[in-house]
Amino acid sequence: MKTIQTGSKYKIYDDNIRTYDCIPSKTFDICFNDQEGFYLVERTDLYISEKVYGVHLSKAEKVLRSFHAFERNLGVILSGAKGIGKSMFAKILCMYAVDEDLPVIVVDAYYKGIARFLDAIDQECIVLFDEFDKTYRSDYECDYQSELLSLFDGTSNGKKLFIVTCNNLRGLNDFIVNRPGRFHYHFRFDYPTPSDIQDYLRDKLEPCYHDEIEKVIEFSKKISLNYDCLRAIAFELNSGNRFSDAISDLNIIATEDEEYKVYLAFEDGSKVHNLRFVTNLYDYDGAMTPIRFYNNDGNFILTAFFDKKFVTYDAVRDRIFVPPHAIKIHDAKNDERYYDEDDCDDMAVSEMPRFRNLKVTHMMFTKRTSKNLHYVI
Repeated sequence: MKTIQTGSKYKIYDDNIRTYDCIPSKTFDICFNDQEGFYLVERTDLYISEKVYGVHLSKAEKVLRSFHAFERNLGVILSGAKGIGKSMFAKILCMYAVDEDLPVIVVDAYYKGIARFLDAIDQECIVLFDEFDKTYRSDYECDYQSELLSLFDGTSNGKKLFIVTCNNLRGLNDFIVNRPGRFHYHFRFDYPTPSDIQDYLRDKLEPCYHDEIEKVIEFSKKISLNYDCLRAIAFELNSGNRFSDAISDLNIIATEDEEYKVYLAFEDGSKVHNLRFVTNLYDYDGAMTPIRFYNNDGNFILTAFFDKKFVTYDAVRDRIFVPPHAIKIHDAKNDERYYDEDDCDDMAVSEMPRFRNLKVTHMMFTKRTSKNLHYVI
């Protein structure tokens, strides 16, 4: 029997109880119930069993070096779509942390009052908030993230490395993004490049199926493929299925909008643009899609419609094109839905007739990417 005193309160435990001066260097889930309050439950340490490419190991080492050099908390944001390496990078950080005798606490649910509990841990540790934008929402209905801001700012003796993964940056509080005082690092994960896809599939595929790799790369120009997709494709190809047959059966479809830089080019060499156009180019409902274009001064010039059915990918130029016969210039002045005088200054208004009278040569799309971390696992 063991008797534990806390203030004037004594509790009786069996002989299995053990006491520590600090949290052991293991991995824990954080839990809560009304009777016991907050407590930690040991879980299997996070580990990686697959090959890791590129600069990601050195990036993780850099984060931990910075953490040891900091005299306060250090925050790291890992952002990007699902299945492209955020969790893998977080696992690497946590693996390194345990190797350096730092405990890891995983938070994957919302608990009111968690900030006070974590702040009371008076030792260096890692705190991983997985899918932070989902579990700790910040929107017009509630703002759970604001409850944690003072925790992230903490300067107590038990400094912490906070790792936040998120799928949608818009789901993060304005006082988190672009605040390096709270979150020093922000690693943005992109979809794998054609080179990444080739390296991955050459490692995963039997040599006799390497001739299918170019087909996968060409398909990735139309629909962004994450590593979950590539893993499934590799399994199907190694099972003897042709890519054209496999892709029709796999649960892979372009369901998410992507952000593009779009240029509308004319016969005299001039162009207008939309630098942040969000759409799903491969979600075709039969209707033409409107897009507003601007001049170099950011003034609205015209609205054009394009037919997604005629969107093509040019592998040589690595660009997505729409031919002129699939583009219609809209006479914005005759339709107030697509024309707002407040958008235009006098110079822009004077430019409009010139562009509308020019012959269109093409519309060109390029994906906007962060060009930060391309993760291969």
